[in-house]
Amino acid sequence: MSLSLYQATIPSNLQIIGAVAGLLDKAERYCADKGLAPETLIQARLAEDMFPFAYQITSVCHHSLGAIDGVRNGTFSPDTSEPPGDFDTLSSRLADAKEALEALSEDQVNELMGKPMRFEFQDIKIDFVAENFLLSFSQPNFYFHATTAYDILRAKGLEIGKSDFMGQLRTA
Repeated sequence: MSLSLYQATIPSNLQIIGAVAGLLDKAERYCADKGLAPETLIQARLAEDMFPFAYQITSVCHHSLGAIDGVRNGTFSPDTSEPPGDFDTLSSRLADAKEALEALSEDQVNELMGKPMRFEFQDIKIDFVAENFLLSFSQPNFYFHATTAYDILRAKGLEIGKSDFMGQLRTA
């Protein structure tokens, strides 16, 4: 059995975006229940030299829908804008990415196969074809940022577990 590019990317992106949206909801409730300012979690980091929780959420969107847009446009660069500082905007970004990914047809994604594109950041320029970019660059980054968001919340005391990270499984 072979998988299409769509099957190898979009359903898993949607699954994890849903899970991350659930984590975001739990983070917001945690702040309310504990009387914490939202910035306590939104700006939390695993380590001083790592980006904060808000950046991790933004990067989940950027390495899913943003990666598809990058392939379509022929170039992809990191999102260097300041991440949102509130739960509502972070939640809206996830919802927008989910909605746009759900609107993609399998043909639209599969037609990207073999399309040349380039990753660009400062002096770094790396040429890819769409499937190699999505599967060897953006997908690992997508999972890294989703995992880091989970880890930040776990380190800050939220009672979350593996099922919170996994989200809604795709079963028969």
